[in-house]
Amino acid sequence: MRFVFGLLCAILPLTAAEVPREEYGARRTDLRKSLDGVLVLFGANEPDDLHDSFFQESNFFYLSGWQEPGAALILTAKEEILFLPPRDERDELYNGRRTAAGESGVSATTGFAHVLPLSALESQFLRLMESSARMYTLSDPRAQKLKQIAPLHQNVSAEALIARLRVEKSPAEIDLIRKATDASVAAHLAAWKRMKPGLHEYEIAATMVDTYSELGCERSAYAPIVGSGPNGVVLHYSANRRRMDSGEVAVIDVGAECSGYTSDVTRTVPVNGKFSARERELYDIVLGAQKAAIAAMKPGVKVRGDSKSLYQIAYDYINTHGKDLHGQPLGKYFNHGLSHFIGLDVHDPGDINVPLEPGMVISIEPGVYIAEESVGIRIEDTVVVTETGADVLSAALPKDADEIERSIGKLGK
Repeated sequence: MRFVFGLLCAILPLTAAEVPREEYGARRTDLRKSLDGVLVLFGANEPDDLHDSFFQESNFFYLSGWQEPGAALILTAKEEILFLPPRDERDELYNGRRTAAGESGVSATTGFAHVLPLSALESQFLRLMESSARMYTLSDPRAQKLKQIAPLHQNVSAEALIARLRVEKSPAEIDLIRKATDASVAAHLAAWKRMKPGLHEYEIAATMVDTYSELGCERSAYAPIVGSGPNGVVLHYSANRRRMDSGEVAVIDVGAECSGYTSDVTRTVPVNGKFSARERELYDIVLGAQKAAIAAMKPGVKVRGDSKSLYQIAYDYINTHGKDLHGQPLGKYFNHGLSHFIGLDVHDPGDINVPLEPGMVISIEPGVYIAEESVGIRIEDTVVVTETGADVLSAALPKDADEIERSIGKLGK
């Protein structure tokens, strides 16, 4: 175990393959086959707040791979057009050079055969709507103007059409999720090495963010959660202000975003390096539930929706192992879902109630949260559905209670 952190840092900064340009084009081609009208998407604008950095809207990025602000996209069954804003010398002084339509090589740069100025969006939209009864958009204020100039046309959300494509990940996408997961594992191990009573939750969070930032990740996949003692029962606690004390466990739910793709990893660890008897009892129940759910994963199984679902397997395990302080089963303390899709967004779009298919990437995260005892336990891994079962991308991060105890405050020593 002492070599794991050093080994991960040796193989990182991770050099995973980017998604090939051709794959973005293939996604658009696939989506266009299902269109009976005009689809308009808007990319993210440059943020106007110095607290924020530019990150492309995930659906726009999924279809275009384009990473500059202010762009738009039109797709029909027969056409695809990328629209780029004009260059602005003053803006470029602050934010760097941008690409404009009409520049030499712009098609090769963007991967689109047709690239037009953003000012042409409205006229092209009206041209294409002349032969279409339907327009597809996502929720965006800029789409409202287009709806107003085509009031007699049916407006349909593009969300489900794009989600259908995003739910199954390509090998290149899985490589990038693996990269984010490896960086997340390294961050958790760095936190374990530093963990001790008297530190504040934010110190552990800072160590983790620093770790995956140094490994080349752009940002956290979500606000880091380090919930010690009573904070561990708050599912999305992210204030991270409390001092951690001996005799408590800390729920550490922290994941990285690298090259646009995310990971979601949680471990619950004893602050002083030793679980109490009750903490270990609860921990082993949650771990048993997670192992049972992962063992049952395979194509065709549902996460929710029937008596053989992964959620039901995990719930039944928790509900039939152990009791609360009043002798009642623990199932009622498992008060959230078992899983969500993971990809460009940590809560990637898709219907979690449909049967699993190879290439889907999901979390498996059972937990129990007992406010009366000031104890929360969650164990979460990022998992790929394979042809025969499951590939746990975060398997390098230990979750056996004994191994965790051996690791807290000691990694690398």
